[in-house]
Amino acid sequence: MSPTAQEQRLADTGSRADLLPLSYCHLDEFEEGLLPVLRHFFYSHQRPERQAWQFAYKIAAERWGEAPGLSIAHALSKVVTYTLAARRIGFHSVDPFSLEERVQITRDEASLLLMLHYMRRDDTPKAREAVADVTQCSMDPDVIRAGLSFAHRFSCGQSGAARTRPQLRLIK
Repeated sequence: MSPTAQEQRLADTGSRADLLPLSYCHLDEFEEGLLPVLRHFFYSHQRPERQAWQFAYKIAAERWGEAPGLSIAHALSKVVTYTLAARRIGFHSVDPFSLEERVQITRDEASLLLMLHYMRRDDTPKAREAVADVTQCSMDPDVIRAGLSFAHRFSCGQSGAARTRPQLRLIK
């Protein structure tokens, strides 16, 4: 029995030799916090019967609070869905339940987090390269839109909290 196209695009656990230390990416604290949420979303596509997406939302709500956390998780779920649809071959992701590999990252995970990292900082040339890595050079517009939407909503320096409106004050 041959695998379906959907199964070929789903998250695949990479070999241990493929893993890098998380510090390799030079991510900020917010972006490092996205990793377990992303892993649960990828795992939920690989094994839908485990309903790992529920863990993704729970982790995000615990980490950033209910309102911003659920918004963050929802925006990430779109990035994951479009990423899987854009790729011709599987996305290598660490099993979110693996304690030994928690502080390591696959090249695919690193590419996705770096794409968000550069988009959040409005670094267009590096973001473009990262999008090419994530989409396997297809430059899929849905991935780009989802990434930019996430980056705009949770731009660098926003630790996931909702933006506040500036308030005018009369100074005497």
